[in-house]
Amino acid sequence: MSGWTISNSLSPAELEKAYRWIAEDSYWAKSLPRSIFERSVANSLCFALRDAAGELRGFARVVTDKATFAYLCDVFICPTTRGQGAGKALISAIMEHPELQDLRRWMLATRDAHGLYAQYGFSPLDNPERLMQRLDQDVYARLSS
Repeated sequence: MSGWTISNSLSPAELEKAYRWIAEDSYWAKSLPRSIFERSVANSLCFALRDAAGELRGFARVVTDKATFAYLCDVFICPTTRGQGAGKALISAIMEHPELQDLRRWMLATRDAHGLYAQYGFSPLDNPERLMQRLDQDVYARLSS
């Protein structure tokens, strides 16, 4: 983890950078309207990962009641920083955060980072038939028009 710092505050310029990453570069939230991003940040515990020079290199949010449940989402590491331990540093800091201890259940969704999250105790669902979702794939497109 050397060289990385993690905090729960982001400057306005850093929030803009995180917004661009999520809305333009992520596979899960393309075309995310700025107002929706701002509302999501306001209602989440956010994490900023910075390099030794203080430059924002990663971002993540946790949606939680801080007692029983947490949903890890919007984890994004700057493409030029990937493969340097930044993702591990960010996830370690999230899992060690004092307000996120002793939770009964953590959840997340990932297309391609199963190996990373498995290192922190995440596994496929034991009973996926018990979970349901309501997914509106076109909501961002409708809000943008």
